[in-house]
Amino acid sequence: MLFSIIVPCYNEEKNLERLAEAFDEITAPKYPIELILVDNGSTDNSAQVLKNISNTYSFVKVVTVEVNQGYGFGILSGLEQARGDYLGWLHADMQFYPREICKAIQYLKKHQYPDDVFLRGFRKKRPVIDTVFTLGMSLFESLYLGQFMWDINAQPTLISRKFYDKWKCPPKDFSLDLYVYYLACREGLEIYRFGVIQHERNAGTSTWNTGMRSRIGLVRRVFSYSRSLKNELGVAANRTGRNYEKDH
Repeated sequence: MLFSIIVPCYNEEKNLERLAEAFDEITAPKYPIELILVDNGSTDNSAQVLKNISNTYSFVKVVTVEVNQGYGFGILSGLEQARGDYLGWLHADMQFYPREICKAIQYLKKHQYPDDVFLRGFRKKRPVIDTVFTLGMSLFESLYLGQFMWDINAQPTLISRKFYDKWKCPPKDFSLDLYVYYLACREGLEIYRFGVIQHERNAGTSTWNTGMRSRIGLVRRVFSYSRSLKNELGVAANRTGRNYEKDH
């Protein structure tokens, strides 16, 4: 059983070596992981760092996007090159440690590797303002789309290839996380959540979370996409996913 983990990297040269080292600690023989690092149109020295990493670690594959077209596009570019039976992704900024993925893999192994499951972390012990922000976004999307969804943009995410093959016209920006979560509910997948800690970024700078204005801009874009998502897929009447909020 092979797990392909995609990490879109935009100007994250200071985090990439730590990221690869962290994955090296959890890979084969215990967890057969293919790590796909996507140079998502970086303008710093990421290309050279990624080249060095791929020469050092045999489980690493590098995919290059010449011009940045969004977070979702980076993930989609990596998924196109993935060989795994299960596919996942997380951010490159090390705010979510790679070992958190082991919780999802252990769940799959315990349940004999089901196809009809969607696995995503949910963030614990967050600042009050972040929790309120997430609560408001989750309530809006749940009510508007008619499916219970919580902490929509949490990481990491892991899905089966069978589910991935059902995707049609996924978005290329941060709305990808909403699209995949909503589609999982629509398809009646078991929704399995596991607690993770979101750490402070200790290298590099965020390209989108630069303050309240940037957050409001993100919310506006995601809400706008929600309208087209609802029109495209409709509101499911009797196909609500089974939600399990669990923590190992």
